[in-house]
Amino acid sequence: MDHILNARWLFGTTMGFHIVFATLGVGLPLMMIVAELFYQKTKDRDYAVMAKRWTKSFAILLGLGIPTGTIAAVQLSLLWPKFMEVVGKVIALPFQLEIYAFFLEALFMTIYVYAADRIPPALRIASLFLVAVGAALSAALITNVHAFQETPQGFGVVNGEIVNVEPWEAFFNPIFFLSAYHVITSAFMVGAFVIASAAAWKMLRLKRTVREYRYHQKALMISIIVGGIFSLLTALNGHESAVMLHTYQPEKLAAAEGIFNTTDYAPLAVGGIADPETETVKWGFQIPGMLSILTTGKPSGVILGLNEFPREEWPPLVTHILFDLMVGVGTFLIFISLIVIGFKLIKKHSNFPKWLIWGLVFTGPLSIIGIELGWSFSEIGRQPWTIYRIMSTSEAVTYTGNMGLFFIIFTGLYVLLGLAVIFVLRYYFSRHTLINELE
Repeated sequence: MDHILNARWLFGTTMGFHIVFATLGVGLPLMMIVAELFYQKTKDRDYAVMAKRWTKSFAILLGLGIPTGTIAAVQLSLLWPKFMEVVGKVIALPFQLEIYAFFLEALFMTIYVYAADRIPPALRIASLFLVAVGAALSAALITNVHAFQETPQGFGVVNGEIVNVEPWEAFFNPIFFLSAYHVITSAFMVGAFVIASAAAWKMLRLKRTVREYRYHQKALMISIIVGGIFSLLTALNGHESAVMLHTYQPEKLAAAEGIFNTTDYAPLAVGGIADPETETVKWGFQIPGMLSILTTGKPSGVILGLNEFPREEWPPLVTHILFDLMVGVGTFLIFISLIVIGFKLIKKHSNFPKWLIWGLVFTGPLSIIGIELGWSFSEIGRQPWTIYRIMSTSEAVTYTGNMGLFFIIFTGLYVLLGLAVIFVLRYYFSRHTLINELE
């Protein structure tokens, strides 16, 4: 691989690994709050046990999220020095504020973990609420830098020098709020579905007691309700993101839908492969006029095609596949949530059929895959730019050697860290069994 691709693979692998723990670090606190609220309202001790066990999982995952986040920060400086020069001069504010958000999260997480049984219920809930706020703010602030890369503003460039810097204008770039909202809702969705997946798996295992089964069924229901709500909110936000792409990054929208020639009544392409030779989406299903409706509000809306831009500025056409897979995962999560809720409303006292529980087992892994696909779509779809129409990836990258070797070393490290966190989780919960905590 060439030098730029090596650097992208190295940083992409780091972020792909870190994003799992960062997302769960935002999503799990919400589920802990929900369980705590149910406990305070019903005095059903099952919900107190849920909050406690999910908190332990969160603490373990947070312990791995911190070092992987540190590695990502170091790699930003080492792999993309020209980009970090712009960050230091223009958009350093989110990084500085994120320190305080993490401090808020860590402080109240410590209070909840070590003093939950010794403080009043209102303070228990307040502590968890501030943990969730700190985690969400951290995610939003880091996302702000990504939003700046997509829609940069608040500075000028004269003879290669950065001038007229307005940090707050750069901070409040056009897609900041939309991006932050999308990241937070999707993280809440992932946190809920990971818990639903674990509960469904436990319900399928043999030799479960009735007591344990009821516990997991309660955990499953509240996580599916929360997951269903936030999967819908994420989908609605995705529609707004498409509108933003039409306004600010039309070539990215064109690549995502395989639109080569500027057209009105643009179709929405579902599936298939965007082929630059035939300038069509091969083997795809097209809904006439739907893309124009979704992005402009009317079927006659004009969508710019890729041919309006120089070929070297086209995003990689794999963007179309990433987009379709991301939407497919989100659609599955919405539908299975509706099926579960509908089943429970119709047959209140019946257990879920095994086929449905098996479907729920896959919701956790699929939601994480959906997050990875969304991040990949956003980053790959911005190429060849690191800062859209300001700095190309080739301009931002370092020319330090041995990228291939570093990629192998860090990939091995992430495999070890992944195995370590699985071992720690299994070891802890084997020593602190559910049945003992329930009794």
